[in-house]
Amino acid sequence: MTAKESGNVANAGSDTVRIGLLSTAHLHAGAYAGQLAALEGATLVGVTDEDDTRGREFAANHDVDFLDADSLLERADGVIICSTNVDHHGWATRAAEAGVHVLSEKPLASDPDVAREIVDTCTEAGIHLGVAMPLRFSLPVLEAKDALENGTVGNLQMISGTNRGKMPGSWFVDPDASGGGAVMDHTVHIVDLVHWLTGERVSEVYAEVGTRFHDIPVDDVNLLSMTLTDGTQFSLDGSWSRPDSWDFWGDATVSLVGTDATIDVDCFAQKTKFTEGGEDGSGVQSLYWGDDPNGGLVADFVEAVRNDRQPKITGSEGVDAVAVVEAAYESAERGEPVTVSY
Repeated sequence: MTAKESGNVANAGSDTVRIGLLSTAHLHAGAYAGQLAALEGATLVGVTDEDDTRGREFAANHDVDFLDADSLLERADGVIICSTNVDHHGWATRAAEAGVHVLSEKPLASDPDVAREIVDTCTEAGIHLGVAMPLRFSLPVLEAKDALENGTVGNLQMISGTNRGKMPGSWFVDPDASGGGAVMDHTVHIVDLVHWLTGERVSEVYAEVGTRFHDIPVDDVNLLSMTLTDGTQFSLDGSWSRPDSWDFWGDATVSLVGTDATIDVDCFAQKTKFTEGGEDGSGVQSLYWGDDPNGGLVADFVEAVRNDRQPKITGSEGVDAVAVVEAAYESAERGEPVTVSY
């Protein structure tokens, strides 16, 4: 079942797929652990972390073993990399050397050349590589995909998207660990979504990027004006513009304007807002009750490991998203449109 030895999954008993977490630095590590705990036919067999204290605390909170990296890779059929962006390459290389399949947090790397190296390393090792772009598993997105393929929209004329959230802090605002700010963190989600929905690629980017909301050394606001390979215009706001007191973490939307219809996709519209008394201003909150796209992402990776196939979001597609990010930063620096180099 895996690259390191056939029958490895079956040896775990009852066709259980064994998944490990490489690092718990990323905010999504807890969500993945929760999805694995609830998913039949999969088990979280352990975590490792370059930060011993952080890793042990995470392991204790999720009732799972904390292991050194070699022991975890020996135990696992697949791993999810939840490290800082610049550490994805190192972790992916270790997993490839151990013959263990990989799902990497996004962006695949902070530089497209490094992202391509990750893809090449995994390909040469004969392991499958996926990238964590869970919005493809959002129910509104899937319905929009059907509408586009059925011709409901007609000829696509324009796309606008948003991925506006709270500033995450921590290593996300350290350029040596993240490689960039809000453009690096948020652009890849909607760009990948548009690539997948349309079957086209971003060919050119003009970007306005700045730091307006927070005293941090990376960008927190951006507006990208893009052109797809078929000429469709695509604009995107991927800013960290939500205040800490906002009732929900952020949004993920795409508006698809065609000759026959317009489809507005809001991936997290299914939420309930409630208020409670409080002098600290935190009395308004929104709770999301819809299907969690992370569930589809994790389930797909588990099935990919079980059936020895590529995950639905491949490493090569992850490289394409990073190429757009690179072009956006170059455009902002030069003050002119930049052609995306794939």
